[in-house]
Amino acid sequence: MILMEHIIREGHPTLRTRAEEMTFPLTAGDRQLAENMLQYLINSQNPEIAEQYGLRGGIGLAANQINSLKRMFALHLEDEKGEQLSLVAINPKIVSHSVEKTYLSGGEGCLSVDRNVPGYVPRYARITAKFFTIDGEEQKIRLIGLPAIAFQHELDHLNGVMFYDRINEEDPFASIPDAAPFDRE
Repeated sequence: MILMEHIIREGHPTLRTRAEEMTFPLTAGDRQLAENMLQYLINSQNPEIAEQYGLRGGIGLAANQINSLKRMFALHLEDEKGEQLSLVAINPKIVSHSVEKTYLSGGEGCLSVDRNVPGYVPRYARITAKFFTIDGEEQKIRLIGLPAIAFQHELDHLNGVMFYDRINEEDPFASIPDAAPFDRE
């Protein structure tokens, strides 16, 4: 079981290192790691389990964040229709995106960042992405709103990019051209 103590924090060099492509079939260890990452997110959103184990709530977790340079991340959140989106994306890529951008008006957070970093993080409002499942099946998915933002946040991790790298340093709350805020209910 992944706990907060297993999640590395900003300043650790692995968070700034590009993760390596994975090959199939996955090793038993890589399959277990993928399942554990997704289970952390599920556990972190369960108030009783989160309190029992001291877990910070999260909707996404990249392998870099648990000090593993593998190109995979897990997402566990509701989509724009209120349906559960729960997946592990291996070797993910964005194949197309909207011109329009979006951002969370309250800013983004990260399990590897123990401080509040104010500012807008520009993201594509809509994306089409491809990735492989843990069984090696290719998936193509269209995401909008929070799932699109979360996918881009985790993909950044795999490329050694932190969310605050995208915030305008001179004016963190400067308006973003062709962007509308996305607000979580």
